[in-house]
Amino acid sequence: MSFENLGLSENILRGVKEAGFTDPSPIQEQAIPIVLEGHDMVAQAQTGTGKTAAFGLPVMSKIDPDGGVQVLIITPTRELCMQVSDELYKLGRFANIKTVAVYGGQSISRQVDLIGRGAQVVVATPGRLLDHLLNERLRNFNPQYVILDEADEMLDMGFLEDIEEIFKFLPKSRQTLLFSATMPREIRALADKILKEPKSVKIESKEVTSENIEQFFYVVEDWERSDAIVRLIDFEDPSRAIVFCRTKKDADELSTTLVARGYPAKALHGDLEQRQREEVIKSFKAGKVLILVATDVAARGLDIDNVSHVFNYHIPLDPESYVHRIGRTGRAGKQGKAVTLVKPLEFRELNKIKTVTKAQIYHMEVPTLEDVKSKKIVKLIEKIKHQHISDEATELFAQLTDEMDITALCMKLISKIISKHKAEGPSHIGIKGKNLEKMLERSQERNDRGGGNRRGFGGGRGGNFRGDRGGDRGGRRDDRGGDRGGDRGPRPDYRRDDRGGGDRGGRRDGGRGR
Repeated sequence: MSFENLGLSENILRGVKEAGFTDPSPIQEQAIPIVLEGHDMVAQAQTGTGKTAAFGLPVMSKIDPDGGVQVLIITPTRELCMQVSDELYKLGRFANIKTVAVYGGQSISRQVDLIGRGAQVVVATPGRLLDHLLNERLRNFNPQYVILDEADEMLDMGFLEDIEEIFKFLPKSRQTLLFSATMPREIRALADKILKEPKSVKIESKEVTSENIEQFFYVVEDWERSDAIVRLIDFEDPSRAIVFCRTKKDADELSTTLVARGYPAKALHGDLEQRQREEVIKSFKAGKVLILVATDVAARGLDIDNVSHVFNYHIPLDPESYVHRIGRTGRAGKQGKAVTLVKPLEFRELNKIKTVTKAQIYHMEVPTLEDVKSKKIVKLIEKIKHQHISDEATELFAQLTDEMDITALCMKLISKIISKHKAEGPSHIGIKGKNLEKMLERSQERNDRGGGNRRGFGGGRGGNFRGDRGGDRGGRRDDRGGDRGGDRGPRPDYRRDDRGGGDRGGRRDGGRGR
């Protein structure tokens, strides 16, 4: 099956081709024909399966370029709102489709103005959208196609009331699509209220975590976390990494530590102003920032290619968060690595993650300082072997060999190079030895008595770090107030949407395609 066989318009197919899409994913193959036929739909699929294109391509194929707002997409977070808006703009640019992202932290008047200029697609977070509707700012707002994206996340973030209120303002005659990774009872009840004789699509997830992701955990004391994560980053040498922290304070402190150690790192959390958040994400996507230190809520909706490593500075509070975090790596058939720091009192949380995900999570010991040095030397040797010899180098070599012995010259050059690849920190980090083995065994015994399984603990001790070997829910607890406060707004005036949650001064240019 190809996109050409799905019935999409020529201009949309052109956008698909330019975006580099070749064959439709399972959710796209099943959902697109249903949407094009005009049916309401309930679709269950994990994040990262191509849901945005699954609903975006068919509705954009049906859009009248001169018809004003025809499509409304509701997303739970600002980050996902921006991501969906950007992706639809790229896919629909040859069809002259304009999108507007509507979320807290932007100028209200600017949003209204952009919508009124002929945008066909509005992507919005619940709080800001409801604010506009209650205050009657959106004239002739009658979208024919309404998509509720990440419905279960709406439920988890407490937006269900807002969603039900929003649908009171929408036309009765519409096509409604609901997408969700899971289908709890509340979401099924919502679907019964807002959908008419919907078709159902369900994409079974073969594995909770991708087989392309190697998963490891390291046992450390709380006070060793910072040294441990720096040591592991030194050892793993990731090409692009996300480090998840539980709190905003930890994210700020760790990013500062990494920068001080020479790593291009930035923090991403709810206390940043909206413009700052967008700049950080843009820099990370462009490769200017190689390590993103983020909280769960702030990182939700990020869809960035070529993330080689995910580090859990703190173990997630639930298995869903774990799956969501590590799902940022190992995408598009590429190998990824997930690393989690665990203290002894967190073995219960680790066992719960193992049981739910059925993942192989191997115990490893934190590399020593000598291990890091040795690995850096091995990589350095490989780089030297494959280094191109320039004309300037040849000239300088001839000049230097006239002045000193070739052996001394080589030793001096090597010494200079090695000085730039030094490793720092304590020699030994983390809990090791027989005491740790006993702790792990006791923890596993308790897990087995509780109905768990033995998958997950294994191998990798004694310095075998496996460093060269070789989808998506998120937590909400740490900076929930920061992100929700700016999006929902208190009743009755709904004014906090522009100033809550540390998201002031957001992207004033919310429109695309102008």
